[in-house]
Amino acid sequence: MASIFTKIINGEIPCYKVAEDDNFIAFLDVNPNAKGHTLCVPKQEINKIFDMEEAHYLALMQFSRKVAKALEKTVACKRIGVAVVGLEVPHVHVHLIPLQDMDDMRFERKTSLTQEEFENLAQAIHQNL
Repeated sequence: MASIFTKIINGEIPCYKVAEDDNFIAFLDVNPNAKGHTLCVPKQEINKIFDMEEAHYLALMQFSRKVAKALEKTVACKRIGVAVVGLEVPHVHVHLIPLQDMDDMRFERKTSLTQEEFENLAQAIHQNL
């Protein structure tokens, strides 16, 4: 069965897209730890990050870095945190989280944004790529 990320990639579920190329997509997390929390996802459905071919893994990290740099230009923060957990969705994804403090990485505290705020933020990050 296709993961929720595959459904997003296939356009079956909408997202707030930040970046996309032939192999990867980045979009805002709709249940963010902090404003700007972005997911970088390979278009190929792979369950575990270390099951990726090395070149594909390195390309995901390069893509994530590019998105993180744009995110850092867009959202005021001390730094961009990176996490790969993978227990919620069985499809590799890299969390990029603008950090003010360590609690932003704990996946316990969430923030809310309106649809308009999500749309404007996604567009602003995209423009900073």
